Amino acid sequence: MSDVGSRATTPAPVADLLAASPATAYFWGRVAGDGELSQNCVTVRAGDDTAADALAAVAGANRTDHRVAARESAHDASIVRYEEEYELQVIGAPAERASAALGLPIDGQPGGYRLDAFADQRAPLVRGLLEACGTVCFRESAGKVGISFVHDDERLLDTVRSLLDAADPHLPTDDLAESSSGGYWFGLADDADVAGFARWVYTGSDASGLYSADRRQKLRRSVERATGSDVGELSG
Repeated sequence: MSDVGSRATTPAPVADLLAASPATAYFWGRVAGDGELSQNCVTVRAGDDTAADALAAVAGANRTDHRVAARESAHDASIVRYEEEYELQVIGAPAERASAALGLPIDGQPGGYRLDAFADQRAPLVRGLLEACGTVCFRESAGKVGISFVHDDERLLDTVRSLLDAADPHLPTDDLAESSSGGYWFGLADDADVAGFARWVYTGSDASGLYSADRRQKLRRSVERATGSDVGELSG
Protein backbone atom coordinates (compact mmCIF):
# COMPACT_ATOMS: atom_id res chain seq x y z
CA MET A 1 0.00 0.00 0.00
CA SER A 2 1.28 3.47 -0.73
CA ASP A 3 0.92 5.50 2.46
CA VAL A 4 2.95 8.41 3.76
CA GLY A 5 6.09 8.93 1.72
CA SER A 6 4.75 7.39 -1.45
CA ARG A 7 3.52 9.34 -4.43
CA ALA A 8 -0.24 9.13 -4.87
CA THR A 9 -2.15 9.01 -8.13
CA THR A 10 -3.31 12.47 -9.15
CA PRO A 11 -7.06 12.56 -9.83
CA ALA A 12 -8.26 14.07 -13.09
CA PRO A 13 -10.25 17.33 -13.01
CA VAL A 14 -14.00 16.79 -13.22
CA ALA A 15 -16.08 18.59 -15.84
CA ASP A 16 -18.91 19.28 -13.39
CA LEU A 17 -18.38 19.37 -9.61
CA LEU A 18 -22.08 18.61 -9.10
CA ALA A 19 -22.18 15.47 -11.26
CA ALA A 20 -22.07 12.35 -9.09
CA SER A 21 -18.75 10.48 -9.25
CA PRO A 22 -16.24 9.09 -6.72
CA ALA A 23 -14.16 12.26 -7.10
CA THR A 24 -17.05 14.66 -6.47
CA ALA A 25 -18.36 12.49 -3.60
CA TYR A 26 -14.95 12.71 -1.89
CA PHE A 27 -14.69 16.46 -2.64
CA TRP A 28 -18.10 17.36 -1.19
CA GLY A 29 -17.57 15.04 1.78
CA ARG A 30 -14.45 17.03 2.60
CA VAL A 31 -16.31 20.35 2.11
CA ALA A 32 -19.24 19.29 4.31
CA GLY A 33 -16.89 18.13 7.08
CA ASP A 34 -14.30 20.93 7.03
CA GLY A 35 -15.23 23.72 4.67
CA GLU A 36 -17.82 26.38 3.99
CA LEU A 37 -19.76 27.98 1.17
CA SER A 38 -20.33 31.63 0.44
CA GLN A 39 -22.20 33.02 -2.56
CA ASN A 40 -19.16 32.97 -4.80
CA CYS A 41 -16.68 30.67 -3.11
CA VAL A 42 -16.20 27.09 -1.90
CA THR A 43 -13.55 26.75 0.81
CA VAL A 44 -12.21 23.34 1.87
CA ARG A 45 -9.37 22.45 4.20
CA ALA A 46 -7.08 19.39 4.42
CA GLY A 47 -4.44 18.28 6.90
CA ASP A 48 -1.84 16.89 4.50
CA ASP A 49 -0.56 17.61 1.04
CA THR A 50 -1.80 14.31 -0.42
CA ALA A 51 -5.41 15.22 0.21
CA ALA A 52 -4.85 18.90 -0.62
CA ASP A 53 -3.38 18.01 -4.01
CA ALA A 54 -6.24 15.60 -4.70
CA LEU A 55 -8.89 18.22 -3.89
CA ALA A 56 -7.15 20.84 -6.03
CA ALA A 57 -6.86 18.39 -8.93
CA VAL A 58 -10.54 17.43 -8.79
CA ALA A 59 -11.59 21.09 -8.80
CA GLY A 60 -9.07 22.00 -11.50
CA ALA A 61 -7.60 24.60 -9.16
CA ASN A 62 -4.08 25.69 -8.40
CA ARG A 63 -2.26 24.60 -5.26
CA THR A 64 -3.74 25.53 -1.90
CA ASP A 65 -2.54 27.89 0.83
CA HIS A 66 -0.46 26.19 3.53
CA ARG A 67 -0.12 27.14 7.20
CA VAL A 68 0.02 25.69 10.72
CA ALA A 69 -3.36 25.96 12.45
CA ALA A 70 -4.38 25.56 16.10
CA ARG A 71 -7.20 23.07 16.62
CA GLU A 72 -9.03 22.54 19.88
CA SER A 73 -9.74 18.92 20.81
CA ALA A 74 -13.45 18.16 20.57
CA HIS A 75 -13.27 15.76 23.48
CA ASP A 76 -11.14 17.95 25.77
CA ALA A 77 -11.31 21.70 25.15
CA SER A 78 -8.17 22.21 27.26
CA ILE A 79 -6.09 20.46 24.58
CA VAL A 80 -4.99 22.48 21.54
CA ARG A 81 -3.08 20.79 18.74
CA TYR A 82 -1.04 22.60 16.12
CA GLU A 83 -1.44 20.88 12.78
CA GLU A 84 -0.55 21.36 9.15
CA GLU A 85 -3.45 22.88 7.25
CA TYR A 86 -3.99 23.41 3.54
CA GLU A 87 -6.86 25.57 2.31
CA LEU A 88 -8.34 25.51 -1.17
CA GLN A 89 -10.82 28.04 -2.54
CA VAL A 90 -12.90 27.48 -5.68
CA ILE A 91 -14.34 30.76 -6.95
CA GLY A 92 -17.53 30.87 -8.99
CA ALA A 93 -20.89 29.24 -9.40
CA PRO A 94 -20.30 25.84 -7.71
CA ALA A 95 -21.04 27.23 -4.23
CA GLU A 96 -24.65 28.27 -4.89
CA ARG A 97 -25.28 25.20 -7.03
CA ALA A 98 -23.93 22.92 -4.29
CA SER A 99 -26.06 24.59 -1.68
CA ALA A 100 -29.18 24.14 -3.82
CA ALA A 101 -28.42 20.59 -4.98
CA LEU A 102 -26.79 19.08 -1.89
CA GLY A 103 -28.27 21.18 0.90
CA LEU A 104 -24.91 22.40 2.15
CA PRO A 105 -25.03 25.50 4.41
CA ILE A 106 -24.17 28.77 2.66
CA ASP A 107 -23.29 32.12 4.23
CA GLY A 108 -24.00 30.72 7.69
CA GLN A 109 -27.54 29.63 6.82
CA PRO A 110 -28.57 26.13 7.97
CA GLY A 111 -28.24 23.26 5.52
CA GLY A 112 -30.30 20.18 4.87
CA TYR A 113 -27.46 17.85 3.75
CA ARG A 114 -29.18 16.11 0.84
CA LEU A 115 -26.35 13.78 -0.12
CA ASP A 116 -28.48 11.06 -1.72
CA ALA A 117 -26.99 11.97 -5.10
CA PHE A 118 -23.90 10.07 -3.98
CA ALA A 119 -25.71 6.88 -2.98
CA ASP A 120 -23.59 4.92 -5.46
CA GLN A 121 -20.40 6.60 -4.19
CA ARG A 122 -21.03 6.09 -0.48
CA ALA A 123 -17.48 4.93 0.39
CA PRO A 124 -15.58 7.92 -1.07
CA LEU A 125 -18.23 10.27 0.39
CA VAL A 126 -17.78 8.81 3.90
CA ARG A 127 -13.99 8.81 3.34
CA GLY A 128 -14.10 12.53 2.72
CA LEU A 129 -16.23 13.07 5.81
CA LEU A 130 -13.99 10.83 7.95
CA GLU A 131 -10.86 12.69 6.92
CA ALA A 132 -12.52 16.09 7.35
CA CYS A 133 -14.33 15.73 10.66
CA GLY A 134 -13.46 12.25 11.93
CA THR A 135 -10.95 11.11 14.54
CA VAL A 136 -9.17 7.79 14.87
CA CYS A 137 -7.39 6.63 18.01
CA PHE A 138 -6.17 3.42 19.61
CA ARG A 139 -7.63 3.08 23.10
CA GLU A 140 -4.88 1.45 25.16
CA SER A 141 -7.16 0.60 28.09
CA ALA A 142 -9.61 -1.36 25.95
CA GLY A 143 -7.25 -2.47 23.19
CA LYS A 144 -9.76 -1.16 20.63
CA VAL A 145 -9.90 1.42 17.87
CA GLY A 146 -12.03 4.47 18.53
CA ILE A 147 -13.52 6.05 15.39
CA SER A 148 -15.66 9.13 15.90
CA PHE A 149 -17.09 12.04 13.93
CA VAL A 150 -17.11 15.55 15.43
CA HIS A 151 -18.82 18.68 14.09
CA ASP A 152 -20.65 21.79 15.24
CA ASP A 153 -23.73 20.90 13.14
CA GLU A 154 -25.68 17.97 14.54
CA ARG A 155 -27.66 17.72 11.28
CA LEU A 156 -24.49 16.83 9.43
CA LEU A 157 -23.66 14.16 11.99
CA ASP A 158 -27.20 12.74 11.73
CA THR A 159 -26.59 12.49 7.98
CA VAL A 160 -23.27 10.69 8.52
CA ARG A 161 -24.95 8.22 10.89
CA SER A 162 -27.56 7.49 8.20
CA LEU A 163 -24.81 6.92 5.62
CA LEU A 164 -23.07 4.44 7.93
CA ASP A 165 -26.33 2.71 8.83
CA ALA A 166 -27.00 2.06 5.15
CA ALA A 167 -23.42 1.03 4.34
CA ASP A 168 -22.32 -2.48 3.44
CA PRO A 169 -20.85 -3.62 5.79
CA HIS A 170 -23.47 -2.31 8.22
CA LEU A 171 -21.79 -0.04 10.78
CA PRO A 172 -23.63 0.46 14.08
CA THR A 173 -23.07 3.81 15.79
CA ASP A 174 -23.61 5.33 19.21
CA ASP A 175 -26.06 8.17 19.84
CA LEU A 176 -25.05 11.79 19.31
CA ALA A 177 -23.58 13.54 22.33
CA GLU A 178 -22.40 17.06 23.06
CA SER A 179 -18.66 17.59 22.89
CA SER A 180 -16.64 19.61 25.38
CA SER A 181 -15.88 22.15 22.63
CA GLY A 182 -19.57 23.02 22.21
CA GLY A 183 -20.33 20.84 19.19
CA TYR A 184 -21.51 17.27 18.82
CA TRP A 185 -19.97 13.88 18.24
CA PHE A 186 -20.70 10.20 17.88
CA GLY A 187 -18.56 7.10 17.51
CA LEU A 188 -18.81 3.71 15.87
CA ALA A 189 -20.32 1.27 18.36
CA ASP A 190 -18.02 -1.10 20.25
CA ASP A 191 -19.34 -4.06 18.26
CA ALA A 192 -18.72 -2.40 14.88
CA ASP A 193 -16.35 -4.22 12.52
CA VAL A 194 -13.64 -1.55 12.38
CA ALA A 195 -11.36 -3.68 10.16
CA GLY A 196 -14.24 -4.11 7.71
CA PHE A 197 -14.95 -0.38 7.90
CA ALA A 198 -11.30 0.46 7.16
CA ARG A 199 -11.21 -1.79 4.10
CA TRP A 200 -14.58 -0.51 2.84
CA VAL A 201 -13.97 3.20 3.29
CA TYR A 202 -10.56 3.12 1.51
CA THR A 203 -11.57 0.76 -1.31
CA GLY A 204 -10.05 2.00 -4.57
CA SER A 205 -8.18 4.87 -2.92
CA ASP A 206 -4.78 4.07 -4.44
CA ALA A 207 -6.16 3.94 -7.95
CA SER A 208 -8.19 7.12 -7.55
CA GLY A 209 -5.74 9.18 -5.45
CA LEU A 210 -8.72 10.35 -3.36
CA TYR A 211 -7.40 10.07 0.19
CA SER A 212 -5.26 11.55 2.93
CA ALA A 213 -2.10 9.47 3.32
CA ASP A 214 -1.76 10.45 6.99
CA ARG A 215 -5.33 9.51 7.87
CA ARG A 216 -5.26 6.21 5.99
CA GLN A 217 -2.00 5.18 7.60
CA LYS A 218 -3.24 6.06 11.09
CA LEU A 219 -6.43 4.05 10.61
CA ARG A 220 -4.53 1.03 9.27
CA ARG A 221 -2.00 1.05 12.12
CA SER A 222 -4.72 1.47 14.76
CA VAL A 223 -6.73 -1.44 13.37
CA GLU A 224 -3.62 -3.63 13.21
CA ARG A 225 -2.79 -2.85 16.86
CA ALA A 226 -6.32 -3.71 17.91
CA THR A 227 -6.61 -6.90 15.90
CA GLY A 228 -3.00 -8.05 16.20
CA SER A 229 -2.93 -8.88 12.51
CA ASP A 230 -2.02 -7.28 9.21
CA VAL A 231 -5.16 -5.85 7.65
CA GLY A 232 -3.36 -5.63 4.32
CA GLU A 233 -3.95 -3.07 1.65
CA LEU A 234 -6.67 -0.55 2.50
CA SER A 235 -6.83 0.62 -1.06
CA GLY A 236 -8.71 -2.36 -2.43
